[in-house]
Amino acid sequence: MSGRAWALGLGAAVSAALAIAAGEGWIDPSLLFVFKPLTTVLVIAHAWLRDAGPPVLRHWVVTGLVLSLGGDVALLWPKEGFVPGLVSFLVAHLSYLVAFTRAAPFASRRWPFVAYALVAGGILSLLWAGVPTALRVPVVAYVVCLATMAAQAAVVWRASQGEPDARRGAVLALGGLLFVSSDALLATNKFAWALPLSSLWILMTYWAAQWCIASWLRPRAAGVGTSTSSV
Repeated sequence: MSGRAWALGLGAAVSAALAIAAGEGWIDPSLLFVFKPLTTVLVIAHAWLRDAGPPVLRHWVVTGLVLSLGGDVALLWPKEGFVPGLVSFLVAHLSYLVAFTRAAPFASRRWPFVAYALVAGGILSLLWAGVPTALRVPVVAYVVCLATMAAQAAVVWRASQGEPDARRGAVLALGGLLFVSSDALLATNKFAWALPLSSLWILMTYWAAQWCIASWLRPRAAGVGTSTSSV
């Protein structure tokens, strides 16, 4: 990792820690309005600077991150901003999906889709009773997009086996898994029961997921012609 990447990673980690502390009330809660968006901005910068691969991949990943930033801002108001935030993140997952399908054909490995369908179905069944009727359709649509994104991330990982990009493919698959974990925690906290230290677990897994997705993009130092991605 370059010095610039280390600096961005350290900055994002410090900003995330302050956002989590504000979310938990350990420091002034109003600081969440500063450090939550700032952390995602630093992840966007990390993705933007990893530009050695096909430009279309960076375009769609950065688009997904910018949409996620919009969702982060909306969810600073948990009640009023929930639906706008849900829509922002749904479109973000679709943007990620476009990028991932440039690296491997959609659903070219079936087992990740089967696995994530089971996980998504299990989470929905556990939380369904607590989801308000008016939110059930958008929540289902969101879960489908999220699970599809994570499954395709795993497809990219499996397609990269034996290639120079295999390690970054594994990081991408981890990002998809962490995103599902983060949203499962968020949904449990919102629709079922209050989780202890909810901001810690939700935001920690969320930003780890976004950092992994951004880190899938090939850095300049990797050289040309080593990516499994095709356009």
